[in-house]
Amino acid sequence: MSMDFGFDVITDEEYERQRALYGPLTEAVRRLIYASLHTEIDADTVAEAQQRIESVAELLESKQRSSVQVVHEETGRPLAWANPAVGLRNAIAPPMVIHHEDDGRCWSEFTLSGAYEGPPGWVHGGICALVLDHLLGEAASEALTQPKFTGTISLRYLRGTPLGPLRAEAFVERIEGVKTFARGYLLDSEGPTVEAEGVFIQPAWARDAG
Repeated sequence: MSMDFGFDVITDEEYERQRALYGPLTEAVRRLIYASLHTEIDADTVAEAQQRIESVAELLESKQRSSVQVVHEETGRPLAWANPAVGLRNAIAPPMVIHHEDDGRCWSEFTLSGAYEGPPGWVHGGICALVLDHLLGEAASEALTQPKFTGTISLRYLRGTPLGPLRAEAFVERIEGVKTFARGYLLDSEGPTVEAEGVFIQPAWARDAG
């Protein structure tokens, strides 16, 4: 069963075209965010940079669409490219690519820069929660092909999560009726830094459809 919220449906060929086109643009905007956080250029150069950025924004605004929500035709999976956790076209999203194993587990390895900093040198706790909420949701919904939404989620911050290379992983522990219980971890090179447990609920309209 795939989810259908009236999104545009695109073929695999069109998906690859858009991914190749817009992915590098998102990476460029991520670079801009990081550069603007750490720059020490003088006032005149700041003014010049601001003018150039505003010019680029006007260029991108010259042709807009109301939504970037699409569904992959072959898999039925929604491609929420505006998603703040994994959106291909959302530069504030952590740079995660989610991998799914045959046993239902999912994982991602990625690097978080200073754009996600809370205490100096450490990832903001809210970003850790965002990452794990999404990973648990991916596992619970079978790669977003089943309608399951977060009912509750709890996190245990075992220690600080350092900026830099990280891994996130999640899996389903059990299913009880309309509830799916999932667990996941955020890890650095020394092991888990945050553990999460979540309950994901099949919405009433999906139960009726079944």
